[in-house]
Amino acid sequence: MHNPIRVGITHGDFNGIGYEVIIKALDEEEITDLFTPVIFGSAEILNQVRKDIGTETFRFTPVRSAADAQNGKVNVVDVCPRGLEVTPGHPSKEAGEAAVAALEAACLALEEGDIDFIVTAPINKKTVYSERFPFPGHTEFLAQRLADEGDKATMILFDDDLRVALVTTHKAMREVPDAITKDSVSRTIRNMDAALRQDFRMDKPRIAVLSLNPHNGDNGLLGAEEIREIEPAIAECVADGILVFGPFAADGFFGTGDYAKFDGIVAMYHDQGLAPFKALAREYGVNYTAGLKYVRTSPDHGTGYNIAGKNEADPTSMRQAIYQGIDLTRNRAMHVEATSNPMPKMKQERRQKGSPEES
Repeated sequence: MHNPIRVGITHGDFNGIGYEVIIKALDEEEITDLFTPVIFGSAEILNQVRKDIGTETFRFTPVRSAADAQNGKVNVVDVCPRGLEVTPGHPSKEAGEAAVAALEAACLALEEGDIDFIVTAPINKKTVYSERFPFPGHTEFLAQRLADEGDKATMILFDDDLRVALVTTHKAMREVPDAITKDSVSRTIRNMDAALRQDFRMDKPRIAVLSLNPHNGDNGLLGAEEIREIEPAIAECVADGILVFGPFAADGFFGTGDYAKFDGIVAMYHDQGLAPFKALAREYGVNYTAGLKYVRTSPDHGTGYNIAGKNEADPTSMRQAIYQGIDLTRNRAMHVEATSNPMPKMKQERRQKGSPEES
């Protein structure tokens, strides 16, 4: 990693609140003593939003690429043509294309080692969708771009006390049951367990799995997915030494506070996990993509079209995404160092010292 750590930040949909929360999150005294921000977006739009929200202390430095980023400064890599029309609160094709350009540039900078991890501001899934970007969201794109071959990315929402992973992410409800398979549930459990150990530095994480159907399926009366897919997945993971429990009916699990007894929770679909999470975490929630070669975080809110351009956006989730991303990146580096095998190096050192094993 760089020292100080370099944080790549994509501007997301420029007609939303992305620039506002980025500026507010970075407009703190001596922030660049803690890390080096590298924003992928438009210096022209950034400067305009800075004026619109009336901050006189925020300063930035345009650079040609992330490789040229300067420590001690907020750096901006231009990925957009000049003269783009900004219409706060209104989606546009140009904003979608600019969001994709920023994301691709940030991924390239990651792969080339010019930044250490990325924070993505919110996008509009409809305006980014195209032949160039045939994905329903960040998570699916990053899974293809930044995961090792054969690995699957997992969406995890977390704050200091709660971590929720999703088996299915951006799917229509009618498609969800077919996607709940033994393999998909098992993979999500394993990804959650690996993330908790590697990136959250937990030795023996306890994971709870939610049911798909009401009342845990009532022994098959309300659906057979628990018996046919979810329970076998849990049993398989338990046999491999993972501390995983369930399935639990989601309403009672959150309603009685049982979620507090576990380090991680696996939900079957988007709103099952995210609705209670956002109610509990509020503005402190962070979206994290596990299973990638690099750390990626984002605020857990959307484009905020309803308040775009009104100087009302709360930067807390963006700020949390940055700081939590720094912690996750450092945790992963420490995990890799702690779990690497030192024996080959030790043997080599003994040979160089002329140890008895050479005679």
